[in-house]
Amino acid sequence: MADMRTPLAKVRGLGSAHEGTDHFWRQRLTAVANIPLFLFFVGFLVSLNGADYATVRQALANPFVTLMFGLMIFSGLYHMRLGMQIVIEDYIHGEGLKLALIMLNTFFCIAAGAASAYALIRLAFGG
Repeated sequence: MADMRTPLAKVRGLGSAHEGTDHFWRQRLTAVANIPLFLFFVGFLVSLNGADYATVRQALANPFVTLMFGLMIFSGLYHMRLGMQIVIEDYIHGEGLKLALIMLNTFFCIAAGAASAYALIRLAFGG
């Protein structure tokens, strides 16, 4: 059967979902954003190596540190969700199982993000 798409649609690479390269660029954007965020996280951990709980809690109470950790949690989990979605779409061939796994992937990221944000807020504001 002949391809009924226009030459412009073929060049744009728009598939049936009409998303084009949106998913690709979001994954690359979060990967680039994760670099300074995770470097900050590692530097923070190294600087507080051997510190007691009160010192760590005091350091996390700094609004800048809390913001950076929150951004790291969001960006890291969103990047993980996008990457796992690609793996699921590429290697799971049953449509029902694929849909269920994509939904579980999303729910897991939401649950992990909520738990991480809750823990961060509790540490930052005390309680």
